[in-house]
Amino acid sequence: MRLPKTGPVLALLLTIAAILAADTSAVADEAGVERHGASLFGNLKYPPDFKHFDYVNVNAPKGGELRYAAIGTFDSLNGFIVKGSQAAGLSLIYDTLLESSLDEPSSEYGLVAQSLSYPADYSSVTFTLRPEARFNDGTPITAEDVIWSFQSLKKLNPFYSAYYHNVTKAEAMGAHKVRFSFATRGNRELPQIMGQLPVLPKHYWTGKDAAGRARDISRTTLDAPLGSGPYRIAQVVPGRTIVYERVKDYWARNLPAKIGTANFDRMRFDYFGDPTIAFEAFKGDQVDFRLENSSKNWAISYDIPPVKDGRIVREMLPKANGAGMQSFAFNLRRDLFKDERVREAFNWAFDFEWQNKNLFYGQYTRTGSFFANSELASSGVPGGAELKLLVPFKTQLPPELFTTPYKNPSTDGSGNNRANLRRAAELLDAAGWTAKSGMRVDAKTGKPLAVEFLLADPMFERVVGPYKQSLERLGIKVTLRTVDSAQYQNRVDNRDFDIIVASFPESLSPGNEQRDFWGCDAAKTSGSRNVIGICDPVVEKLVDAVIFAKSRDELLTATHALDRVLLWRHYVVPQWYLPYERVAYWARLAHPKPTPTYSIGFPDIWWYDAEGKAARKASTAP
Repeated sequence: MRLPKTGPVLALLLTIAAILAADTSAVADEAGVERHGASLFGNLKYPPDFKHFDYVNVNAPKGGELRYAAIGTFDSLNGFIVKGSQAAGLSLIYDTLLESSLDEPSSEYGLVAQSLSYPADYSSVTFTLRPEARFNDGTPITAEDVIWSFQSLKKLNPFYSAYYHNVTKAEAMGAHKVRFSFATRGNRELPQIMGQLPVLPKHYWTGKDAAGRARDISRTTLDAPLGSGPYRIAQVVPGRTIVYERVKDYWARNLPAKIGTANFDRMRFDYFGDPTIAFEAFKGDQVDFRLENSSKNWAISYDIPPVKDGRIVREMLPKANGAGMQSFAFNLRRDLFKDERVREAFNWAFDFEWQNKNLFYGQYTRTGSFFANSELASSGVPGGAELKLLVPFKTQLPPELFTTPYKNPSTDGSGNNRANLRRAAELLDAAGWTAKSGMRVDAKTGKPLAVEFLLADPMFERVVGPYKQSLERLGIKVTLRTVDSAQYQNRVDNRDFDIIVASFPESLSPGNEQRDFWGCDAAKTSGSRNVIGICDPVVEKLVDAVIFAKSRDELLTATHALDRVLLWRHYVVPQWYLPYERVAYWARLAHPKPTPTYSIGFPDIWWYDAEGKAARKASTAP
């Protein structure tokens, strides 16, 4: 249910869902029971008087600079609109109403809000703000700021529009209390996701800049925005570098949810043309930390002196989050992908086993679910409550969904993919794409079957290359086009592509964000996360079942059903996942051991170790 935070570094935190339930010992008000935090999975781990999260190092030193590599360029410091290419790390300057716990599957605690309450029917949520909460210019955070933030973000950003679709009214109940009312009852997640709202300063955005011009949150800007978070923007070199500095008198520095975090004095994001250059910068000690997404690099590219002598540390840090879906995603707005048989044929042509053996050094597991590596993933054939949920849609779904477990095509990894290609050819024939003179053409119009893979990362060319050969053996004309990050984002936002590499990260508590992934309204909205263009009445109903689940069992049932339908519709060609994060960093950085259950906690709970005490004499990775 939680979207990754803005910016490449904070996206490493992945998706950790949020807020609801817990301390029933407090005083009830007209909206429900006042709570210091909330959890979707029952009681909170930490009581109202907790001192700090267990996973932080309360004695972590403050200081040092963290240098991180970003790819491409940026032209805006406004992270809340679709326009422009936003700079990395902008969420460092903002606080939200509640703060995630990283060692619970779906829990949050008071940050800007000291408490929340909601009635038993989940028809509203009320937040009581901390009187001491401040923006970094010293201005108090009020209910008016919260309401303005909500209204502005819902209007300007398609994600927030979908996420807060059922939030109908925001009203001040006083200077430090705000209530959100909902259009529906029984949506357990709505009180939770409101706690994830970033609070923006109304007085700043509705005021004037240094030149006397009115600010406009709907436009891109290179002026450093005002925030309330632990960092402020200290330096900007447009398109090349952005530097954040720690706010020494940060208002929340002594709150239990913030102790042991924000330990670096400065965070520097330098932009590089592509990942290969960024990797060389890391090896050359121009970058401190690297999340390694290349199996080839991990296997063979770290045989360098800084690794051998312990100056660079390599680790595989476990994570208990679901893996979601990384895939080749089709654009259903293109006529050629409207037929499910065509989409399925592309999956039969993809030889994962050969690629895993020859390109990935056997490191990956094939993704077989949109909720992979979690209890949310479907398996077998539907039965019990799930079957009861799906039966009303039986005539609208593939018959195999009810009789056959979904399974990706597989091979022996030898490179001999003839049987699978034969099946792919049968599907294309059935869909009306016939073979003629070595080419696939539309049997009615003679138009050739041609597709373009749009890429932003040159490293993916080695993955698409062998796949291209298999597709061409079927008579499909394939083009690979790699563009810079700004052009790529523009084309994706405007749906100007055939096939892209797309990820759909999932938390352990899916909910309202599913509308932005798979909903009809999102399919029609530029910049939404429904890049595929899915608009399916069955999917719409199942998304509602996920959102309005009344218990964990109901949520599992609805999620299994949704997963099963998405798989059997063949909207994507699933790729692969890892159950851990591969990280490499210079030994001047350190982190708590062990890392939290549901995140590696970077950079929030890491710190600068000037003497390199965290260095290991040998890599921890095989």
